[in-house]
Amino acid sequence: MSGWFDETLHQAYRQGLREGRVLYDSETAHQRLRLFENPVFGRVLTLDGVVQVTTGDEFIYHEMMAHTPILAHGAARSVLIVGGGDGGMAREALKHPGIRRVVMVEIDAGVIEFSRKFLPGVSAGAFDDPRLEVVIADGAEYIARKGESFDVILVDSTDPIGPGEVLFTETFYGHAKRRLAPGGVLVTQNGVPFLQPDELRNTMRAFRALFADATCYIASIPTYAGGPMAFGWGTDGQARDAVEDVLEGRLAASGVSGLRYYTPEVHKAAFALPGYVAALLK
Repeated sequence: MSGWFDETLHQAYRQGLREGRVLYDSETAHQRLRLFENPVFGRVLTLDGVVQVTTGDEFIYHEMMAHTPILAHGAARSVLIVGGGDGGMAREALKHPGIRRVVMVEIDAGVIEFSRKFLPGVSAGAFDDPRLEVVIADGAEYIARKGESFDVILVDSTDPIGPGEVLFTETFYGHAKRRLAPGGVLVTQNGVPFLQPDELRNTMRAFRALFADATCYIASIPTYAGGPMAFGWGTDGQARDAVEDVLEGRLAASGVSGLRYYTPEVHKAAFALPGYVAALLK
């Protein structure tokens, strides 16, 4: 008999998902992983009681976080993913033949092993691509080291709770900027502004001090209820100036096809912010 899973990420709001067959429920070295089936969202992965990804709509999050900066940059060759253990972000980045190197830094090897076994469609072979290097390490510690620079850095983090908290600090963002190549773009996961305004507000305060172009863009992802999700955007380059026709040309030249959410039109529109979101940037 199916029951209900109640997510209580927010103090004044909770969402419930019909919980069908439970496929996995166990502790890793860092967190508790639980996977169950839902008739609308498909397989639902939770970490410490918070929904992380569902097979029903993960394509929205992964497409918008990866393709927006890669196509805006126009000449990206290297991508750093902080987090992203389910492999979805690597999957999207590696769709671009011009991307020669992707480094994914994941703190929990158990998440990768779990995802390869129980959510193979999310990574869709990305872990077997020779252009991908997986590093099992703390993302904040990795990015603080001196090392190679990247054209695009994607912070595919959990919410600022537990292991993910350090990925939302001014210190982390400063280290991330130092790992960007000239003209590089940093994109971060910044939650649902209607329910998590401080998350976006604090990130934008740090970004304004660090980048010539600091803003966010949005996408509506059913799993993350409460309004559109925000993605922080920081760069000292001109990536955001790419017009729709240019983005269309870059997408066509890349050969990337079959996208279910991202389009050049959606890309440009995503930077048009509702008033209450724009107010958090000031």
